[in-house]
Amino acid sequence: MSTATKNQSSSTARVDRVDWPAIVKEINIHGFAMTSQILHRSESKSLAELYDQVAHFRSTIDMARYRFGSGQYRYFDNPLPELVAELRRAFYPHLLPIARDWAEKLDKPAPWPATLERWLEMCHEAGQTKPTPILLRYQSGDWNALHRDLYGDLVFPLQVVIGLNEPGVDHTGGEFLMVEQRPRAQSRGISRVVEQGHALIFTTRERPVESKRGWAQGPMRHGVSEVRSGVRHTLGLVFHDAA
Repeated sequence: MSTATKNQSSSTARVDRVDWPAIVKEINIHGFAMTSQILHRSESKSLAELYDQVAHFRSTIDMARYRFGSGQYRYFDNPLPELVAELRRAFYPHLLPIARDWAEKLDKPAPWPATLERWLEMCHEAGQTKPTPILLRYQSGDWNALHRDLYGDLVFPLQVVIGLNEPGVDHTGGEFLMVEQRPRAQSRGISRVVEQGHALIFTTRERPVESKRGWAQGPMRHGVSEVRSGVRHTLGLVFHDAA
């Protein structure tokens, strides 16, 4: 077995070994949850180093140009690097029951099939053919405005960001930010440090919030606070492709 194959298998096994009942509980309460470590330091470093290998990417976004903030990110092109593709496949079946439960609570369609492969086929049939996993690089002074990653009519309601650098060593600042618009109340702001090799699971668009009248939509946006020093890389896994 090659080193790359071993890395893929072990990363999948680490995703499978996550305490998913605890994760589901946390996501249902807050709309996000942090996993245990799923990437070793060497794997995180190798993914961060892909940023300068432009042949892996279909496009580069300068955030300042589009008023998204400051910094840069790159969308991977197909075929995805094996570790990125493996992580995407590994997370999907664990997130699928949450997605279906949320759709039922919000009385919305739940079009997501049992496999990621079939779901991506559905995206492509609808004209959403561009891969969406991204590698983000923030340097001193960079930040990301609050936003949602929708990309088309077909949307998977959860996504994942994985830290590739060590906070406090490789960079300072750059906390992951979330703002939830609460029904008939002021918005709630949350910040989390994404540790190296750990994954933060969060809602793409909204989550169900229980109220006296039943379940209501709790829209959420996410971003990144200003990096004060150093360089911060993260891997973003979105489970629907883009138009």
